[in-house]
Amino acid sequence: MEKKDEIIEVYNEDDIAVTSVKVGGLIHIIRGKQVILDSDLAMLYQVDTGALNRAVKRNKKRFPDDFCFQLTEEELSIAKRARNTHI
Repeated sequence: MEKKDEIIEVYNEDDIAVTSVKVGGLIHIIRGKQVILDSDLAMLYQVDTGALNRAVKRNKKRFPDDFCFQLTEEELSIAKRARNTHI
């Protein structure tokens, strides 16, 4: 789930860990909007991607209409390739 170059452990004592995350490489411009893929958001929140998507669907009224949108296969492929070049 986590990517070594994006999560940096800053402090760890007992069961408490403080981390710093580099998010610049996770942000893409798609359809003129700044986008973070669901898999990257799940990594940031340390949850399963499916669980994140289910939570968003259950709480749809909390988000603006343009907050979430489905990428085409081509858009997803391009975003994933771009993400891999930042690592």
